[in-house]
Amino acid sequence: MNQYLRNLSSTHQVAALFFIVFGLLFVVSTAVFLLSLRERRNPVHDEIWQRELRHFRSLLRTTWVMVIVFWVGWALGEKVATLLFAFISFFALREFITLSPTRRGDHRSLILAFFFVLPIQFWLVATAHFDLFTVFIPVYVFLAIPVVSALADDPSHFLERNAKLQWGIMVCVYGMSHVPALLLLSFPGYQGKNAFLIFYLVFVVQTCMLVQHLVSRRKTMPVEGAPPPEPPKGWLAQARYRLFMQPPFAPNVSRSFNWTSWALGMAIASVVGALLSFITPFKYGQALAMSLIACVAGSMGHLVMKALKRDRGIPNWGRRGVGVTGANGLLDRVDALCFAAPVFFHAVRWYFDV
Repeated sequence: MNQYLRNLSSTHQVAALFFIVFGLLFVVSTAVFLLSLRERRNPVHDEIWQRELRHFRSLLRTTWVMVIVFWVGWALGEKVATLLFAFISFFALREFITLSPTRRGDHRSLILAFFFVLPIQFWLVATAHFDLFTVFIPVYVFLAIPVVSALADDPSHFLERNAKLQWGIMVCVYGMSHVPALLLLSFPGYQGKNAFLIFYLVFVVQTCMLVQHLVSRRKTMPVEGAPPPEPPKGWLAQARYRLFMQPPFAPNVSRSFNWTSWALGMAIASVVGALLSFITPFKYGQALAMSLIACVAGSMGHLVMKALKRDRGIPNWGRRGVGVTGANGLLDRVDALCFAAPVFFHAVRWYFDV
């Protein structure tokens, strides 16, 4: 089977990848639908289980949308793929700005960000101006935004307002623009297969986040005011306590982040990335290192965005199924990717000199 896939053309290989992904999503979606139907007719689980099922269905719908976006982008060519990611970036930035209060003096800067910076950045990606698109936002835009704000004659909270907008552009536009940029990298003997790189990056990062989420949910957080739990007895119970019941490292930012779940997410996702080396231009060890780099950047970025939500008083993962802004939680779905993509892109480009 492996030899048969290797003998296919690059176009047929990518098509086979999407066929497999759509098939797996169809099987999982069918199983979830039947399970939901059974629970609706004859509920046998508690409310917590029902809430988790609704959350999983929401994640499944998001996965369908993202896979379809990737498929349409690949089917219609690199330019259309870049345009689709530009729309994702637009809605993510819109969500970010919605979370942050603005003043009348910010209107010119917002117009600059949405209707000039974002299109120019993705145009630079589509035309493969790598040297310019990597410095356009960190250098030129970061200098232009405060100038435009100063011309608006509104010095109130000037530094805070500009830092907020610059950070939003950096994450939602600069970070996301590196995903379609992977399509334009040229590896010897890898022509026409760059869609595998995007799949590899997304799959590895999402695997890392999923493992961290599942492991952290195994631990039990003490109820406020309740007596402390008794220490576990026996080596097996102690090992389970150390693995799954560690207290959060930064509880004021995230009540689910701890070093155990983070390390397990890094390890499992890195191994998965190494096993997927056959769809990339990397060797086994290179794939392991690149997946580790992407997972570290993505997981830390996800933690940073959680801190931002806490600062703005936005509900955390506890209030599931509630879209807090116009894009219905899009930024929550792609925040790790926005941090992982530029680090992964520049690591690959630097190491392989492409």
